Amino acid sequence: MADNTLKSELRNTWESAAPGWARWEHVFAASLSDAPDALIDMAGIRPGMRVLDIACGAGSQSIQAAMRVGGSGRVVASDISGTMLEHVRRNATRAGLTNIETLECAADELDEKQAPFDAAICRLGLMLFPSPHEALEAVQCVLKPGARFAALVFTTPANNPFMASPMAILLRHAGKSPPVPGQPGIFALGGEGVLERLMKDSGLGDVKTKAVRARLVLPSAADALQLMREAAGAYRAVVADLSDAAKSTAWNEVYESLKQLETSGGFETEFELIIGSGTRPS
Repeated sequence: MADNTLKSELRNTWESAAPGWARWEHVFAASLSDAPDALIDMAGIRPGMRVLDIACGAGSQSIQAAMRVGGSGRVVASDISGTMLEHVRRNATRAGLTNIETLECAADELDEKQAPFDAAICRLGLMLFPSPHEALEAVQCVLKPGARFAALVFTTPANNPFMASPMAILLRHAGKSPPVPGQPGIFALGGEGVLERLMKDSGLGDVKTKAVRARLVLPSAADALQLMREAAGAYRAVVADLSDAAKSTAWNEVYESLKQLETSGGFETEFELIIGSGTRPS
């Protein structure tokens, strides 16, 4: 199991970011376009299934999965942040769904006590876990034999300038180095073959990958900055220990970099992501 100090820091990071993420998730989710549907497809989710959504955030993809499984199915939305799960419950109620329940735990805390699941998904969380390998082993403990798990992650910094440039700026201001291979990070699993190898090494079979692209459109670079400052827990954590003045200086430089993606029509950028999926052996 991942180090308790790291896990505590991760929980605090997302508890702090939860209110902002809940405000912005619908915008970010909409920008992902068809990626969540592809994630659900690659997990083999069908009506009547019991599905686990890991690191669910405010639950937009939990809701999509719940609509896919229908009234005869069930989605368990899990997250390390209890505040995130409060938003999941509110959003499910707002959507008129009664087939979503929540579970507060880290991915590597899953165990056989959980009733077995027919499928599991993780949208933009696996690369930030302290130990993705341990998380995948734990996930397999709660999947039925033959059930599929699918994860969506960012690819490389070069293909995600909106994510990469601000992170580089914040790391420099905080006097920190980018994560080395094997450490959690936005791009930790996005390199050629990295996600596929991780899944195979964790014991998953019939591993498949699919690259997807998405576009974020906002009124201005100022809106993009606000989204990142309020909702992006991994970015907020980088400068969390700086003084208010130092944070302001760092974020101002981020804003200048984001303005380069602004046009007369507003702010536009693209993401490149990859979905990996695999089956728990029978």
